[in-house]
Amino acid sequence: MCGIIGYVGKQNAIPILIDGLKRLEYRGYDSAGIAFFRKKKIELRRCAGKIRDLETSISGEGLESVIGIGHTRWATHGRPSEENAHPHRAGSVVVVHNGIIENYLELKTTLKKEGHVFASDTDTEVISHLVDKYTRKGLSLEDAIKEALKHVEGAYALGIIREDEPDKIIAVRKDSPLVIGLGEEEFFIASDIPAFLSYTRNVLILENEEMAVITNKGVSVSDFKGNHIDKKVTNITWSPAMAEKGGYRHFMLKEIYEQPRAIMDTIRGRFSLDEGRVITEEFSMTHDDLKKINKIFLVACGTSWHAALVGKYMLEDIARISSEVDIASEFRYRNPIIPKDSLVIVITQSGETADTIAAQREAKRQGAKVLSICNVVGSTSSRDADSVFYTHSGPEIGVASTKAFTTQLIALYLFSVSMAAAKGTINKEKSRELLQELMLLPEKVEKTLQLDNIILNMAKEFSHAKDFLYLGRGINYPIALEGALKLKEISYIHAEGYPAGEMKHGPIALIDNEMPVVVLTPKDKVYEKILSNIEEVKSRGGKVIAVATEHNSTISSLTPNMISVPETNPYLTPLLLTVPLHLLAYHIAVLRGCDVDQPRNLAKSVTVE
Repeated sequence: MCGIIGYVGKQNAIPILIDGLKRLEYRGYDSAGIAFFRKKKIELRRCAGKIRDLETSISGEGLESVIGIGHTRWATHGRPSEENAHPHRAGSVVVVHNGIIENYLELKTTLKKEGHVFASDTDTEVISHLVDKYTRKGLSLEDAIKEALKHVEGAYALGIIREDEPDKIIAVRKDSPLVIGLGEEEFFIASDIPAFLSYTRNVLILENEEMAVITNKGVSVSDFKGNHIDKKVTNITWSPAMAEKGGYRHFMLKEIYEQPRAIMDTIRGRFSLDEGRVITEEFSMTHDDLKKINKIFLVACGTSWHAALVGKYMLEDIARISSEVDIASEFRYRNPIIPKDSLVIVITQSGETADTIAAQREAKRQGAKVLSICNVVGSTSSRDADSVFYTHSGPEIGVASTKAFTTQLIALYLFSVSMAAAKGTINKEKSRELLQELMLLPEKVEKTLQLDNIILNMAKEFSHAKDFLYLGRGINYPIALEGALKLKEISYIHAEGYPAGEMKHGPIALIDNEMPVVVLTPKDKVYEKILSNIEEVKSRGGKVIAVATEHNSTISSLTPNMISVPETNPYLTPLLLTVPLHLLAYHIAVLRGCDVDQPRNLAKSVTVE
């Protein structure tokens, strides 16, 4: 949530800042602004609304600068408005900030008593006043920031400039992500890598309580005590084109279609068919390490939580190991009992989700080993975990997760197979069979994507519905939840996912001839029971949309609205069922005129509680 961009170099900073903000739009925002040096003074340009409004407001001014900072804000303290938009100024100091200052009211009260006058309702403004207070006492910008932050409680990623020191940006990080891009005689700060990916792939990742001083000569990093830190440069393998729409109407559609490639990138080099084994070194765990694990906790938020629910079925059925699933925001508050020899698997696309990181830290505090299934190299979750499985799905710009979800399922599948081999619940031949089916999956997803026009026609028929019900059983029940979530978050249609066996325990009262019911009907061990559910829906006038495995004449005789996906094993079927549900939600949202990539009130990475 919120986005930071900063630039120091020889090019005109203004278009670079605007471009960086545009590349961070997926994080969700309600106002935007930039600050830059011009004629030895810092100028601010801010507005409520979209970046295009900011861009329009400065067009024609011929603005030029070689240093500046920018921000897109998601309102936490103070309504969306120009005065609450970042950057914030106090005296000669200008600040952009992601995070939440927990004691800002106390600080604000003290500063007001000292004569400071506030122009906004935000928590961020107290930082600019604190830093300005200490620079007025003769401290350098770096020292003033260090002194100011001694009084601040909360999470922050900061970009700070000062009129008296016009050649530098100071970047500071505590519990909120911040990265530095290293170019040729130009340098960047950003809350996320896509902001500067078209300029450089070389990145420094700031850790907690680290400060970077950035000029056009280079970057110097130190801790809050002033000790110099040699940082390792991370090379990002994403190409700039991977972060663009690539000719698709929306990022979400592009990312749905990228799934065959994303799956292949996720599985490449992760197992040996000849040996019939998963290469467990990926998890930084040996066969013996896996053997010692007696219980697994899967912890995540949102769509990643749905992946965790599927992972529970995989782990318990394939590896026969007891597994619990928790919503990350509830995990640490329920005072969980984590037995010895437990493994906590946290699942997060960004690796920066505040609730997930807090749960991860609680697990570590209780002595558990933590495996992070994550997409973003160098993220907080990946750095804090004992082991990391990177999904390699590439940058996911659309707020609604698609390819990140399916690659999370792949990671859980591979881990389940490796765990089963370690526990001896499958032999080498069974392991080889499971891995062989995984090799066939990208082609089967490609085949499923060819149903797009059929799904579009269904979307046209049902886009005016006010409510949807999604039903699934067993391992596919979480996919019903996922389908309902996608529809509600991008089309704003009320939708509920339910275990089909629970239909008689409440949801059946909702069914009438206005209610589309999406039923997941693969040929598995509960197939006959799902057929009964379809009959129950039909007898009450409900309109059934069935997602079934192909060549199923029984389902096609029950409803004209059937989507057929290729057959695979029961553990990978959820992934194939997901693809048409994502496409259905996408097309319905577009037909309703919704902003698919930036749904209202949502952000890609929820980095505050």
